[in-house]
Amino acid sequence: MQEVEEPKAGNNNKDSMFQFIIYEVRKDKGYALISINRPSVMNALNIEVRKEILSALDIAEKDEFIRVLVLTGAGDKAFSAGADIKMFQKMTPLDAKKYLKITKGTSSRIENFPKPVIAAVNGFAIGGGLELAMSCDIIISSENAKFGQGEINIGIIPGVGGTQRLPRLVGVKRAKELIFTGDLIDARTALEIGLVNSVVSKDELMNSVEALVSKLVAKSPLFLRLAKEALNKSVAGLDEGLDYESTLFSLCFASKDQKEGANAFLEKRKPMFSGN
Repeated sequence: MQEVEEPKAGNNNKDSMFQFIIYEVRKDKGYALISINRPSVMNALNIEVRKEILSALDIAEKDEFIRVLVLTGAGDKAFSAGADIKMFQKMTPLDAKKYLKITKGTSSRIENFPKPVIAAVNGFAIGGGLELAMSCDIIISSENAKFGQGEINIGIIPGVGGTQRLPRLVGVKRAKELIFTGDLIDARTALEIGLVNSVVSKDELMNSVEALVSKLVAKSPLFLRLAKEALNKSVAGLDEGLDYESTLFSLCFASKDQKEGANAFLEKRKPMFSGN
């Protein structure tokens, strides 16, 4: 697994207050980098990771030197392979609602962050990982990236915006296919269907991101913020859809199939769903 590169003196400012993410300020280039730092578990998202991302967003918003935010995953194996499934083994519908308060809050905070947010996707972006990427304004993907909403394979449905943001990006028919099957698609397919903005080689990912950052930094931060607010308003009905998705996601945890799906995943076997 590739190690996270240490910041160079005088260029990067690495904040050590976090345990599960790495927060770096690159003032000379006008952006901050948030790296999900759990490479040993494919940068899986637990509550602590999401809380740290929220804290980093608060810091970045107040820093006038930061004009753009970049979100990525440590190493080159995964942006994030989604939620930490261990959480789901004993989760109840009430637990699920509490869980969604944090998870949805993270995605909503990114989506409505007053500065542009770029997702640099390296490797797998699955389930909650893809939902997190879709909450960003722009997605730049490496050639080795894989995308999917695989929740149905573990006995649940997407719960952090997958049923709402994905069809808005790729169309309802494509979204239904991806969510119904839980299949993965490669980076080129993701580009063809409009899920990502561009695909570059793995080695050129951050260079391409920084080239885009340099363009955005040259613009007025005021007008970037206003343009983002206006564009977000163009997605009518998103809040209502997200609330309905949350209700259905929580109901999954009252079923036997949900527990079977989580246990089968962790036991590395094929689930035996009964429809109950």
